[in-house]
Amino acid sequence: MYCIQCGVKLTDGERQCPLCQTEVCHPDFLNKEKTPLYPGKRYPTPDPKPWGLQLVIAIAMLIPLSLMLSIDLKTNGTLTWCGYGIGALLVGYVTFILPFWFRKPNPVIFVPVDFVCVGLYLLYINFATDGNWFLSLAFPVTGFFGLVTTAVITLLRYVGRGKLYIFGGATLALAAFMPLLEFLINLTFDRTRFVAWALYPLIVLGLLGLLLIFLAICRPAREALERRLFT
Repeated sequence: MYCIQCGVKLTDGERQCPLCQTEVCHPDFLNKEKTPLYPGKRYPTPDPKPWGLQLVIAIAMLIPLSLMLSIDLKTNGTLTWCGYGIGALLVGYVTFILPFWFRKPNPVIFVPVDFVCVGLYLLYINFATDGNWFLSLAFPVTGFFGLVTTAVITLLRYVGRGKLYIFGGATLALAAFMPLLEFLINLTFDRTRFVAWALYPLIVLGLLGLLLIFLAICRPAREALERRLFT
């Protein structure tokens, strides 16, 4: 056996030419040594979660909270308006910052938590303003959107198929909710005149939802629409 680069005669056990360092490759000899996946016993390590940024944001939120408390107490002698600002900051923190404390935040859990926080904030505003609109308007509206959004995210995460069916069903549910929304608004604010404005979003959203379901059922129509829009 000879080196293909310089022609030096090699022994049967040679894996590398002693003269030009060319690697020896012979079909009758199997190289039992395999190239390691990672050089030098260096293995990839997962990136650490940037806890520092979340901690800095949490501490930074204490500044506007303390300012609102001190200004409200100094100007009014009691807590009056600062609750609105503090509640809005807490809702924003739970919605946008809290999920990043976890390595793999599950939206199926955090989305209903966000809607619960929004509902509690609206409940506080209702009591702070001596209103009577929470149970008749804010609670059913927040609950409906929370349930529909959670259902869509859950189906997309754990089913993953039939996205057109999912979005089409959610759109039809939203369309069906429009007349109920108008009824709740009239009931809450004692409106005796029925304008029937809910028919317009009902028709538009209903047609859109039916179109999505039709595209999910009819594959040729879906493919034709994809070619027209994306090619």
